[in-house]
Amino acid sequence: MRLTPRRIRRGPLRAAYALLLGLVLTIPLATAQSSATPADDRSAAAELPSSYQWSSGGPVISPRNGGDVSVKDPTVVREDDGTWHVFMTTADTAGDWSLTHTSFSDWSQAADARQTPLETSSGIGTGYRAAPHAFYFAPKDEWYLVYQTGLPSYSTSKDPGDPSSWSAPKNFQDSMPDIVRQNIGNGHWLDYWVICDDTMCYLYSADDNGHLYRAETTVGEFPNGFRNTKIDLQDSKNNLFEGEAVYKVQGTNTYLLIMEAIGSDGRRWYRSFTSEGLNGQWRALADTESNPFARSNNVTFPGGAWTRDISHGELVRTGPDQTMTIDPCDLQLLYQGLDPNANGDYSQLPYRLGLATQTNNSC
Repeated sequence: MRLTPRRIRRGPLRAAYALLLGLVLTIPLATAQSSATPADDRSAAAELPSSYQWSSGGPVISPRNGGDVSVKDPTVVREDDGTWHVFMTTADTAGDWSLTHTSFSDWSQAADARQTPLETSSGIGTGYRAAPHAFYFAPKDEWYLVYQTGLPSYSTSKDPGDPSSWSAPKNFQDSMPDIVRQNIGNGHWLDYWVICDDTMCYLYSADDNGHLYRAETTVGEFPNGFRNTKIDLQDSKNNLFEGEAVYKVQGTNTYLLIMEAIGSDGRRWYRSFTSEGLNGQWRALADTESNPFARSNNVTFPGGAWTRDISHGELVRTGPDQTMTIDPCDLQLLYQGLDPNANGDYSQLPYRLGLATQTNNSC
């Protein structure tokens, strides 16, 4: 509120009025300033607790097509009409990897929903395709499906519910950046993730060797122009393995990174980090085996523990767009898990998709 004093002509009265006005203005402003900092801290930090607890039922999505042995690496979006779309990697008995789509209006329908292979129904075609990431790019009114073909590839559609509508693959980058080549060791360049703020879009990737990479382009140039690939975070191979995902925390300038690690027991789990802005420095949030973001020791299974791996998945977002916004008061994680007794070739492991709900939010 702006106060505009009437003009006072007599000198003593004018001085007294000025003194009184100074006191009136100073006291409220000081009070507002002292209360603003805790409020800002609360919105940026308290909404994301420093420790997490989850509850999960059994698998919600399992293979339904003949020859498929696993469903994994899910990406999940919800359209405005309430329809859920899940895109996922499937592996068959021959060890071939491809992409599949399913949709439903309620999670109770997910187990029985039709699964459509995209390799035979769309322009995505045959060949190695894996680890999808779906979102709606609002500036161009177009849906994107990002996935790995050995390179960071994508297809586009105007209707995510029509599996035949996806275009043939194009690449964000046509070759491995030098910085990845110099640090990848015996790993693999994989798990591509896109997120945008108001002006920039970022392409994240992992290398199974302890590095998180980030390339950038402008919102106006997207999907072209990704450049300036750099290491955004690094650790040992098992501590920063793959399956990264970056989200904006609703109502704040805080971003949440979750990334898959391999635990001391050989099981997969998620670490987490936060940053103020996408150009900020990542700070540990819940990132240890004793205090994980999501791991077998902080996920309860009322119907029985069907998995000890909480592996490559996605948090459910508030909307499907390129900002990847999540509601800290309503966190759900769609993840891949498998029978703890399963073993053998990685492509033949019987992965299924589970849905975990956070039970200790601070809202």
